Amino acid sequence: MSEAFKSQPATISKADVVSNSDTEKNASLVNGIIRLTYFESILQDSIKASIVFSDAGNAIEGKSVVEGLPLVGTEDFKLEMKDNNDEKLKVNMVVNSMTPLYEDGSKNVINLSLVSEEFLRNEMGESRLRSRFNGNISDNIEKIFKDRLKTKKPLDIERTSNDYNFLGNGRKPYYMLNLLSKQSIPEGGEDGSAGFLFFETADGYQFKSIDKLFDKEQKKSYVFNNSTDAKEGIPAGYDGKILQHQADSSINVQSKMNMGAYKTKLVMFDPYNCKYVVDEKTADEAVEKKKVKLAGKGLPVFNEKFKTPTKDFTRTTFMMIDSGTLPSGATEEQIKENQKDNFKAAQTLNQAIRRYNQLFSSMMQITIAGDFSLHAGDVIFVDIFSVQAEKNDTVNRESGGLYIIADLCHYLSSEGTYTKLNLARDSFGRKGNHSTKTDSNSIADSARQQYG
Repeated sequence: MSEAFKSQPATISKADVVSNSDTEKNASLVNGIIRLTYFESILQDSIKASIVFSDAGNAIEGKSVVEGLPLVGTEDFKLEMKDNNDEKLKVNMVVNSMTPLYEDGSKNVINLSLVSEEFLRNEMGESRLRSRFNGNISDNIEKIFKDRLKTKKPLDIERTSNDYNFLGNGRKPYYMLNLLSKQSIPEGGEDGSAGFLFFETADGYQFKSIDKLFDKEQKKSYVFNNSTDAKEGIPAGYDGKILQHQADSSINVQSKMNMGAYKTKLVMFDPYNCKYVVDEKTADEAVEKKKVKLAGKGLPVFNEKFKTPTKDFTRTTFMMIDSGTLPSGATEEQIKENQKDNFKAAQTLNQAIRRYNQLFSSMMQITIAGDFSLHAGDVIFVDIFSVQAEKNDTVNRESGGLYIIADLCHYLSSEGTYTKLNLARDSFGRKGNHSTKTDSNSIADSARQQYG
């Protein structure tokens, strides 16, 4: 199937908005849609969509959609569409805002902003956390989703290795979910890795460690080669062609040092016993201990003149240890745990700082033919080919390799269907194979066959 065919307008089979006052009354916007954009991001709490449609009247009882429903916000919206690979995307959302773009006597052009139900429920008073939460963080994440946000969507929650007791103090669910993400340690990552991401895709809510995201099996592979031949320039083993590519090669070492991406120092003070501890760690140590999963070959190698014979640091964090705070159990059990740390700062704080700041070390932006099977957080393989490259090595060994989808946008209009991806990874250098279907040694051979 050619890339030109894949990027033809997709099929929108359902775009129904349901009235708040009468749930039996609904309007289909399928025939009036001018442009549709759908968004997912690992840094976004909710999926979002924007629909521009023409409202020519006679939609409901001889009236327009806006008047006939009437359209005021919070209406249920059911969206179903299919790309040219027969991949389906089906989501239920709610109307967040309605913006008139054009009006005359014959028609109105309206922009609808759609969000998840939980996005609005997060603002409600009954959703706020007012109780105490004990035990494993991942268990409490599930409780917040089900008890406070009242979601019925699938939950893909990775198990954390650490406990954390806390009081809700009337905070909003999304706030606490993001706060707990920064305090979570993945299983097996103790004293080397920390930091989770909470986000939503069309498949449901995700609570995943950064390491787990990078350790996922690649979903698809794409190539960028500027070829214009009849076969669309896709060598064997690749799933598709990159139509547009832009690499973000901006590297600001000072900024990374300032944020503590590679070397950190933690100063802790325990008021219970007046103990003072200094803990210095580097990202290289975590890699050597295999506590982190890198998408690329390795972390950057800096100039020798910036290395010191002893451990160095570029960011210092200060922490008051909360010994004996909110211990679990009955009174006697709480007394026994009066010296236990509630928040394990030495195993969590600076490890999370490093991982979050490494996450976007290498980035690129690509556009491909519409593909609804992809979601934020998926791992894909990207190769940048060049017809001018030497025949014994036709791929870019530095920028190519595994990336996670940080941001995703599906764009649909009468002109075509495209998927735009912001890709990110925590390290540098091409690692892995573009395809699990062919032998890894066939990369150069397939390119030679393609270019001759």
